[in-house]
Amino acid sequence: MATTLLLVLLLNFGLEPPPQGGPHSLRTEYHENPAAIDTDRPRFSWKLAADGRGVVQTAFEIQVARTTDDARRGRRLTWQTGKVDSDQSIHVEYAGPALQSGDSYAWRVRTWNGQGVRSEWSEPATFGMGLLAPNDWGAPWITPVETTDPSTPQPAPMLRHEFRVDGRVRSARAFVSGVGLYEMELNGRVVGDEVFTPGWTAYRTRVQYQAFDVTNQLVPGANAVGAILGDGWYKGTIGWVTRRNAYGNRAAFILRLVITYTDGRTQVVTTGPDWKASIGPTLFSDIYNGEGYDARLEKTGWSRAGFDDSNWGAVETIDLSKMALVAPAGPPVRRIQELKPVRIFTTPGGDTVADFGQNMVGRVRLRVTGPAGTTVRLRHIEVLDKDGNVYTANLRAAKQLVEYTLKGGGEEVYEPRFTFQGFQFVVVEGWPGELTPESLTGIVIHSDMDVTGSFDCSNPLLNQLQHNILWGQKGNFLDVPTDCPQRDERLGWTGDAHVFSRTAAFNMDVAGFYTKWLRDVAADQKPDGSVPWVIPDVLSMDRPGGVGSTAWADAAVVIPWNTYLAYGDRRILEVQYPSMKGWVDYVHTQAPNGLWVGGTHFGDWLAFATTNSDYPGATTGKDLIATAFFAFSTDLVAKAAAVLGHDEDAATYEALFGKISEAFNHEFVTPSGRVAEGTQTAYTLALQFGLLPDTMRTEALGRLAADVENFGHLTTGFVGTSYLPFVLTESGRLDVAYRLLNRTDYPSWLYPVTKGATTIWERWDGLKPDGTFQDPGMNSFNHYAYGAVGDWMYRVVAGLDQDPLEPGYKRILVKPRPGGGLTHARATLETMYGTSSSGWRIEGETMTLEVTIPPNTTATVVLPGASLAGVSESGSPLAAAPGVTGSRQEGPDVALTTGSGTYSFTWTARPQP
Repeated sequence: MATTLLLVLLLNFGLEPPPQGGPHSLRTEYHENPAAIDTDRPRFSWKLAADGRGVVQTAFEIQVARTTDDARRGRRLTWQTGKVDSDQSIHVEYAGPALQSGDSYAWRVRTWNGQGVRSEWSEPATFGMGLLAPNDWGAPWITPVETTDPSTPQPAPMLRHEFRVDGRVRSARAFVSGVGLYEMELNGRVVGDEVFTPGWTAYRTRVQYQAFDVTNQLVPGANAVGAILGDGWYKGTIGWVTRRNAYGNRAAFILRLVITYTDGRTQVVTTGPDWKASIGPTLFSDIYNGEGYDARLEKTGWSRAGFDDSNWGAVETIDLSKMALVAPAGPPVRRIQELKPVRIFTTPGGDTVADFGQNMVGRVRLRVTGPAGTTVRLRHIEVLDKDGNVYTANLRAAKQLVEYTLKGGGEEVYEPRFTFQGFQFVVVEGWPGELTPESLTGIVIHSDMDVTGSFDCSNPLLNQLQHNILWGQKGNFLDVPTDCPQRDERLGWTGDAHVFSRTAAFNMDVAGFYTKWLRDVAADQKPDGSVPWVIPDVLSMDRPGGVGSTAWADAAVVIPWNTYLAYGDRRILEVQYPSMKGWVDYVHTQAPNGLWVGGTHFGDWLAFATTNSDYPGATTGKDLIATAFFAFSTDLVAKAAAVLGHDEDAATYEALFGKISEAFNHEFVTPSGRVAEGTQTAYTLALQFGLLPDTMRTEALGRLAADVENFGHLTTGFVGTSYLPFVLTESGRLDVAYRLLNRTDYPSWLYPVTKGATTIWERWDGLKPDGTFQDPGMNSFNHYAYGAVGDWMYRVVAGLDQDPLEPGYKRILVKPRPGGGLTHARATLETMYGTSSSGWRIEGETMTLEVTIPPNTTATVVLPGASLAGVSESGSPLAAAPGVTGSRQEGPDVALTTGSGTYSFTWTARPQP
């Protein structure tokens, strides 16, 4: 009331209202101050300061300028919107004059709130434009004149070049890429903090480049630039067939360094035939097999001016013109955290082993002192066998080996450059002197995604499960969503990515990560619309097969849709729509009558087999699964078409969905509602994808619940597991879903937790109850697919969800479903608008739900087992609660409508299942 009165008085006297708190957390295309983007219509997003309840935005104004100083002063503007009456605060599209290739820009925003009060201007954010056309590079790819055998690992090439800086530098930007991997140095210092650059893409058509501000690394006069090249995914060993040179057999490098002087002059330094090449201390580098380094061969000062390179060899240019150089859409890979060994011990077999206490992905940094020529060997493993000895069989052909040879003369520090390992334990051989925890540091490496979600509850085992899910994501989101990070595979399996995609978007900000990977999906998609098993495609690109498997290829449809829901990103549907449509149209050619029979499919991968002689195993027919997913993806394409305004397509695919459903029921469902194959996965897919008539759903659910209760556990594999608890919940059998979640015996989510797991396992029983291992041919202990249950823990247990009609959490749904003996649970999620949370606890008969809704959003809050008259908010009657704009009784629950803010609801709860 006071604020409104003040506003009226100010307006009556012709005065401006006082500004409100400014917008913050400015992002351009999901990134804070990105160095290079290559879209000509970048999108801007921001968050609002959250003072009080019901905070909304009613208008905004954006200004874009060439420099931060100009943006801060609001002068020499490239573009300005003026005041725009809109509540949009995410994905606001640039609509000004064409942005110039290679240039940098700054922008700021201010907003108006629900009372018409204008905010302060935000602090400016920046973004750099990438090189928008191939000719903008003005530089060739270079490679050492070939003198080695590319069929085997070779020493890493080193490249160098000197140039002069003559004048006072205002700015310097370097645009850089390489194949396979590169690390660049300028005047003796590594450029940037990214690793595994340029990343892994569909190399035959797309190679990422990086942009770095190197202004502070230049010096007056003579300067030197250098690069070290690793084999990486491009030409190293990749794919379980122990194949090398999948994309090419020569490492290469490209650079465009633009120096702008304060007097307006511009100098460009590029790669070219005048560079020099040599080899150095990195003897080999390989994704699977590790890295070898001989410090005695180091070339001190090699990336500084004045180094004697007279005995270095020549380089030559190489034509890689078919590969488009693209700016990164996703986050870079970085060193994220460090772990120290929790113990160092000797196994019964006599091995010296360091235990890092966590199955992690990355590498180990050494601090070692010893005589020159001493070689230290590190072998990285995930688990010990039941006798406490080293177990390596599940690594298959991957050596996961690091060898370091000392140069002598004092303490030496070494960290591998071009390899990563999946491990908890490190076997150390050849260490000079005493090995202590201070000697080794585990460097955790993954794509630098913000951790956006958290979940905890009253059951410590479930909290450990959430920990394992998150660490499984850390370990397998290293530029692409891999299946596993340790054995000779580490590929972007589409099925794993599909089932985990909603959980991934709770745990971390995966918007940019998926944007990048989905472009590779489209790039590697076949002309007929079929989708390879793995992306980037190293299995089918030059050989038959390896494409078109149901539930795997459906990632091309499911992940864009889930990303749209999580981030309100309509553009990702626009960009991926041809790919989405292409996959469904391909399947239609295989199943013209709606029934997909035949094809090469993985089925319900790793479903429960059997422990009883009279039970054949939970085998769900591949034709049923294929037809069900054909329907599911068709339905999603229809929804995407509707969002994009493709009305004819929407109608076409809606009709096709009906046709597939009819075929499914005719082939797989009896008149009494029995899904013929009778497995949990068969019933789950039929119910989840809406394939059964309403008259049959109750009967089908009863059969599903009866099967679960009969076994006492789930029998699903990769395909059915992620959907099973949702089907049970939405169909009224929350009790059965909780029973599955809380189970600790095999097969269950908590069985690995009871065995000491710190990540998700590939198999329900990777380590069997008797202490032996499953088939080593396929037994990863860091494989995130079964971690998809995290989605259910966030959305159902804690109750933090969204309204799909207002995606991106513009409207939040808070609907906890207590059960399973839990006395409290809480989830938080940092959305595009700010922090949201749902946390409940039960004390006796009293239930309390604490809710946080971010500014510029609204929420529907459902209080389970509550009566409208018995609800209080922060100790006051519900009717007096500011920010609560609606309330109603919905059967046994109370539903509320709220604006932003933090609320605490309390009521006497009816018993929950």
